[in-house]
Amino acid sequence: MLAGTTLFVYLTSLTLPDEVASHFVASGVANGFMPKSYYVRFMLVLIVGLPSLLAFVPVVGLNTPNVRINLPNRDYWLAPARRAETIKVIHEFMVRVAALLVVFLAYVHWLVVRANQLVPPNMSPPWIIGGLVAFVLAMIIWMVLFVGYFRNIPL
Repeated sequence: MLAGTTLFVYLTSLTLPDEVASHFVASGVANGFMPKSYYVRFMLVLIVGLPSLLAFVPVVGLNTPNVRINLPNRDYWLAPARRAETIKVIHEFMVRVAALLVVFLAYVHWLVVRANQLVPPNMSPPWIIGGLVAFVLAMIIWMVLFVGYFRNIPL
């Protein structure tokens, strides 16, 4: 997914102007610009780096012997017989949230590319708000599933 998104950012950035409108006020008017090369590097670091941190850093921390993990029914889920499986499940959930973030950031990049095709550059407020609402709803669903998974103890 990260490789595909990296390719997407690179290829879609080819159409950007030398000076990219990269920040927009609530009405969609551009009020911040940066050189194309900086914008592309920034987006690639953001789209690859942030989700990678979300997916892999917690796993390293969770495998530390005395780490405190706050989960519903933690005594059950972190019992020595289940701890490894619990860490695996947490990692799977973190990979999913990282994937959601990749999709959202790629969507924002696409909106920036579209906005820069206009003269003057302008980002459509309904599109960014719609994407943000969809991302927040997906995160709420993710949280409900995460907590729900650990709240239920198998019989």
